[in-house]
Amino acid sequence: MLIDYAFRARMDAPYAQALGRVKDTLKLEGFGVLTEVDVKSTFAEKLGVEFRDYAILGACNPPLSHRALSQELDAGLVLPCNVVVYEDGDGTIVLIADPNVIVETLGKPDLTGIAEEAGKRLQRVAEALAK
Repeated sequence: MLIDYAFRARMDAPYAQALGRVKDTLKLEGFGVLTEVDVKSTFAEKLGVEFRDYAILGACNPPLSHRALSQELDAGLVLPCNVVVYEDGDGTIVLIADPNVIVETLGKPDLTGIAEEAGKRLQRVAEALAK
């Protein structure tokens, strides 16, 4: 499902299982995970507070990223694509930033085609996860 700024999927799976499936599904569309922030652990360590299982993944499709950076060095501001995975009751929510919205904020129309291609791939990830 597309919301104003992201593709959203609800998975009827526990967090750890869902997180693995998210990474695998991203891989099927050519995205690797460059960064992974474990928000729960970070909050516990840095703030001494408890928080739900929550990860922020930095997903990258190297060919698309190379094309974007070759056309516009400022595109690095919106790379990698953010993917959020968090526990929600007995399931898991996945949000994937819509690159079309993000690129629009840069005001660089020459990146539109790349954002559209990335957006189609990421939408397919969200649709596969929602099944």
